[in-house]
Amino acid sequence: MPNLLLTQKCVRSCPYCFAKKHMDESPPDDILSWNNFIYVADFIERSGHREISFLGGEPFLHPKIVDFVLYLIERDFHVNIFTSGIMNEIMFNESQQYLSGLPFEKFSIVCNLNDPKSLSFSESEAVKRFLSVFGHLVTPGFNIYKLGFDLNFLVNYINQYGMKRHIRLGLAHPIPGTKNASIPKENLPEMAKNLMRFLPVIDKFNISPGFDCGFPMCLFSNEDIGLLYKITKGNLRFGCGPAIDIGPDMKVWSCFPLSNYQKKSVYDFDTYSELYDFYMDLHRKIRIESSGLYLKCDNCIDRNRELCSGGCLSHNLHEFVNEPKLRLEEVYPDE
Repeated sequence: MPNLLLTQKCVRSCPYCFAKKHMDESPPDDILSWNNFIYVADFIERSGHREISFLGGEPFLHPKIVDFVLYLIERDFHVNIFTSGIMNEIMFNESQQYLSGLPFEKFSIVCNLNDPKSLSFSESEAVKRFLSVFGHLVTPGFNIYKLGFDLNFLVNYINQYGMKRHIRLGLAHPIPGTKNASIPKENLPEMAKNLMRFLPVIDKFNISPGFDCGFPMCLFSNEDIGLLYKITKGNLRFGCGPAIDIGPDMKVWSCFPLSNYQKKSVYDFDTYSELYDFYMDLHRKIRIESSGLYLKCDNCIDRNRELCSGGCLSHNLHEFVNEPKLRLEEVYPDE
């Protein structure tokens, strides 16, 4: 489903943030207007889609987010919000009144949770307050950006707040040309080993892990994949494709790691399918120059079978930024 940014402002400053460079370059008052919001809703609907995700920054910093959600639900959309769960008192009270009773079939939340050890007391209390009210609508999300991560706190949160028994696992990737926190590709096998250590306890509590895009299949042994396949009930993916992001100014890009590559306007496209196909073609062109994270991706049978995309393109694009421009023009950032 497409991602619509309500605002570029955020309440946190995560070291791995994939959107930081993009947000830093945006005006501080850059929030989505009603006119642009209606246009995007119409654009998605006439393309035959009725699902949309709200992103930021922090979506709950937008003063009209509750109205946006209720409007889309009235139009028979499913709305999903990616949030930190941290919001001011006024917004929390309004959201509790109008959103907490909505059915999961129409409204859902992914709460991106950092290890409580890394949070201030006020941030930790704000997250707990949010989960105590909205937990039944929340799928926890966790972004892996360093080797020494711990998932036990998520199991405790799920059990304590009645959250969905699924963990959306993201892998922080280097943003080309920047220095956000991420795990070097040569250390990703160690990351995978640490991740597998938590599977027995996750399985014990009937919690399924889910991979966001960018996890290479070769990080896991055949035995690991068998266990993951079982725990995820077959919903195991090692893909990487366009995750369309639409900004408040109606600019659109493939995903945040590629936000400086072939950035366009929503107005350049007649349908969402046309927009998606444009960025899918961009991914294909980039993979001509770089099929995956590792040299072995070129001849990988699993990639040729389309079981794996070869990991996130950002790792290779990051290496291309400062080289002489001898490759296809699509592998270099927009001027």
